[in-house]
This record gives sequence, structure tokens and C-alpha cells, in this order.
Amino acid sequence: MLKFYNTLTRTKEDFKPLNGNTVTMYSCGPTVYNYAHIGNLRTYIFMDLIRRTLRFEGYKIKGVMNITDVGHLMADSDDGEDKMAVASREQNKTPWEIAEQYTKVFFEDLDKLNISKPEIIAKATEHIPEMIGYVQALEAGGVSYETSDGIYFDISKFPRYGCLSRANLEDQLAGARVEVNDEKRHPADFALWKKADPLHIMQWDSPWGKGYPGWHIECSAMSRKYLGECFDIHSGGVDHIPIHHENEIAQNEVLSGKQSVRFWMHGEFMLVNNGKMSKSLGNTYTIADLEKKGYSPLDFRFFCLNTHYRKKLNFTFEGLDAAKTSRERLLQSLARHKAAASGTDKAIIEKLRDDFRRAIEDDINVPLALGVLFTAVKEPVSKDIYDLALEFDKVFGLSLDKVALPEKKEESEDIPEEIAALVKARADAKARKDYALADEIRAEIAKKGYNVLDTRDGVKVTPVK
Repeated sequence: MLKFYNTLTRTKEDFKPLNGNTVTMYSCGPTVYNYAHIGNLRTYIFMDLIRRTLRFEGYKIKGVMNITDVGHLMADSDDGEDKMAVASREQNKTPWEIAEQYTKVFFEDLDKLNISKPEIIAKATEHIPEMIGYVQALEAGGVSYETSDGIYFDISKFPRYGCLSRANLEDQLAGARVEVNDEKRHPADFALWKKADPLHIMQWDSPWGKGYPGWHIECSAMSRKYLGECFDIHSGGVDHIPIHHENEIAQNEVLSGKQSVRFWMHGEFMLVNNGKMSKSLGNTYTIADLEKKGYSPLDFRFFCLNTHYRKKLNFTFEGLDAAKTSRERLLQSLARHKAAASGTDKAIIEKLRDDFRRAIEDDINVPLALGVLFTAVKEPVSKDIYDLALEFDKVFGLSLDKVALPEKKEESEDIPEEIAALVKARADAKARKDYALADEIRAEIAKKGYNVLDTRDGVKVTPVK
């Protein structure tokens, strides 16, 4: 039975979709004001692992991911300027040019990392009417209020506020910088709609004058449009728990009166040399940076797969080197299995398959599942092992189907079909553990003038000289 860890309940829970065999899933996407760094991309590898696991288990997916191209302020709360406006000024481009440039690179990075795009990609700027309608509905419900700079959600109208982060609002109040906006009734009240200065570069007409949406209302409006009032899974990074996702819950549930998301799933932070990764510290790396240093994007994906998504992952180049070496050895081993004519006992294959399924069904324990793959490739060379690896790769996403066959040795090129058939029969006998028959076939091959040698790289057949 598939189990996922639910941030809302802090427990692993059995997972089944709300409706039939189709999973509804919303994933927080990028704010496209700059390049995504590898810490960001770990979150999307996590999103991809959820989706791959669901498909491996036989489910269909209706997934939505937003592209935030307006409304995300420099702080995750309501402080500072819009990130798109700042990038526009600094790079001397329009916000639309900024969004187009970095959205394109983002999806190119996803392709390089074998991350499949969700079925629906929703740009914030293409859903302004839905956001205005959502704010109007909250206003009609009496849970918002107007200030000189915008429309704010009144968290006192939602008693469950803090249910996801389990934050103590009294502690927040005691330590709050009230002077940031003394019109707010509580420091944790958040903007639904911001009134724009006449010079603000991105603004739309609204019932409250020209302005732009708050960041949090975007995800609520778009998830509701495409997935309805209640859906199965919401994924994102742990940094979204205390503010963004907490605010989504408040907006969603005060309006519908229902639990909006069944499973909240969050990927942990990536560190750099055991410290925080951030653009301000100058220690972020992009996929392009790694490629310039000679790494494949799949080296980075493999690096991420070796740590469970709910554990912090410390990035170092020494660690990436180790992942690169390990992946190369895995590919070399699989190449030998791919070239083999022999098979593996069905009981061994089924045991490996069961171990793999148990690992991924236990909250997507990919490191444990990788251990099953490495156990498998230690088996005697067998095409069955390679085929099993391809089955596992539906979750791993490491392009194991592109493993190149090892070059044929000259001495094996002119082996007659009759001898090749005997070699295969011997391998089949060994797979069944019928070693007596395997020895008889070896002796028959020798009578016909050929030697059979079992090596680490597979079976070598050479003419007797």
C-alpha cells in the first residue's frame, strides 16, 4: 500500500485518490525573475519522483504547476518590491521579457534532468480575472479588509490558522515588526491584492483600483480553477510551509468550508558545504554551471536520489564527484547485463521487484530503492537484470534505456550460430541452477572446438587454438 508523509498530520498515511484512479496534484512552480539554482531544482526532482511513483503504482495524474510572473514580493511576506519589477529594472528588460527568458531556461533545465512537466502549466498573469474573483468572494465572506495599500486577509477569521506550520501566533505577535504596516490588524495578515503606485510596471484594473495580486492568492485561484475545491496532493519546498502554504490553506478553507488539500508534501532544503544556499551569499549553482565543470545534469539527479526528500541534502563538489563515479559504474554494469544472452531465476527477479516496490511505497524511499538496483546489478550478467533496471528507472528517471552496449571483442565476432545457441542454453541452465546440465553443454561446446570462459564482463567464447 502506498504511503506518503503528510506535513499537515506529521504522519505517514495510506494514499488513495479522492476520485477513481486519477490523482489531482498542485505543485508550486518558480518565480521566473532569475535562473533556478540547484536547490530550487531539487524541489522539482522531488515533484517528479511523486509523479513517477504514482504512475508506477498505476495511477493517472492531473497535475498543475504555476509560473509566478507577478505578485511575489522580495520577502515571502508583504515586504519590499515585486521580484519581477526589481529584475526588470536591474536587467533593463520588461517583466514580460524577463518572464519569457527565465521560463524558457527553467523548462530546458527540467528536460535535462528528466523531469516531466505537469499536465497544466498556469501562468499567474494569465489568471488575473480568477484572482480578482477569488478576492471578491473573500471580501463578500467578510474575511478581508481594505487599507491604503491593498486588500488583506484577516487571519482572526480563520481559527485554524497555523495548522500546517504549527506556529504560535502569540509569539509571532510579540516579535513582529508592526511598523512595517501599522494598518494591518495582525502582523500575519497577508495581502490578497496590492494597490499599485502609478509608476508600478505591472498592474491591472480591479474593483479596488489599479493593482496586482498577492502571491498567495495566485495558487489558490489557479488550483481551484483546475482541480476544484478539494484535491489530493500539494507539493513544494519546506520554505513554503510557514507563510505561503499556510496562507493558501486559510484562503481556500475559509471560502469552501472544506479541507482543501488531503496531502501536503514538502521537500527539504539543500545546503552548500553545510551552510545556507542563497543568491545573496553567492554560493548558488545552476545546471549550466555544473555542465561547464564537466558534470551531466543526470549526475546531479543521481546525487539527489541518494538522499530521501525529507532530509536536508548537503551539496559539495566532492559529493557530486562521488555520485558521478557511482553512476558511471552503474551504467558500465548495466551495459554488461544488456549484452548478456543469459537469464536470471524468476524467484530472484520477483524478490528484487518486491523489495523495490516496498521501498518506493514507503514514502518514496528512493535511496533504499537504489540499494535494490545495486544489489540487482551484482547478480551474474543477465538480460533479465537489465530489463528489471529499466522497470525501476520509471521511478529513477536516469535514462538507463540509453545504456550503450559494450563493444564486441574480435574473438567473439565469428562464433557460429550453433555455438551461440549452445552458449545461451548453458546460460539458461545456470539461471535455473541446473549446473550439471550447464557442465554437459560446456563439454559439448569444447568438443566442437570452442572454449567458454565466465568473466566479470560476461561470457567469453573463443576458438580452441
